Amino acid sequence: MRWCRFESEGRISFGIVEGDSIIKVDGNPFEEHSITERRLPFANVNLLVPLIPRTFYAAGINYRDHVIKMAAITGREGQIPQSADIGYRAHNALIPHDQPIILPRDATDRTQYEGELVVVIGKRAKHITKEEALDHVFGFTIGNDFSERTWQAGDRGLWRAKNSDTFKPMGPWIETDVDLDQMKTIIRVNGNEKDNFKTNNMIFDIPTYMSRMSDYMALEPGDVIWMGTDGVPENVKAGDTVEIEITGIGTLRNSIEKEE
Repeated sequence: MRWCRFESEGRISFGIVEGDSIIKVDGNPFEEHSITERRLPFANVNLLVPLIPRTFYAAGINYRDHVIKMAAITGREGQIPQSADIGYRAHNALIPHDQPIILPRDATDRTQYEGELVVVIGKRAKHITKEEALDHVFGFTIGNDFSERTWQAGDRGLWRAKNSDTFKPMGPWIETDVDLDQMKTIIRVNGNEKDNFKTNNMIFDIPTYMSRMSDYMALEPGDVIWMGTDGVPENVKAGDTVEIEITGIGTLRNSIEKEE
């Protein structure tokens, strides 16, 4: 099932995607809700980010090939993480499918995409085992962990490099029925394929992250965990369009513009 969040006639609702239309839902998928008989064409709604997360988590370096390839480019020794470490992102940076990423006026030319699988928590998880973890997942969506690398290297934190307004596209919807081992992540810039990797080929898989996290913080319904990227992202600029496809979910597409 594909859940979306949309605006129609000035009201925000959740819905279920079926073909080229959306079935309106009263309530939200994490609490009591009811599926209505109202069906709206996609062309008549404004698609929003599929949820505003309660807590916005982001995994650290989580793909072995990414470490190896980056080490080869930089000439530095690659360091494989010894444990599943987590960070945070900011809600202000979220934008939906088909809305533009806006580069701040003083951003350098080192702005890059990162295509990531996003885990959406559906049931409270505290001190869970790896075997229990996926029972607490509601579904999955797609994220673009867009970054300004000069700021990332020079600032004391990631406050603007990762969290500037519009730097976190997410969507287009949440898919509840997936086969993680069959997924591929495909990244295209202006229609040209840049990366293609097995989505679940992670250093630490989703159950490992969730189990470790739940020992210190309760994962609650509506939390999201962005799971990292593989490959070596390239610089992108105003005028480019980035598409991140994860098979079994769909495609997240965002153009890039410069702040006026």
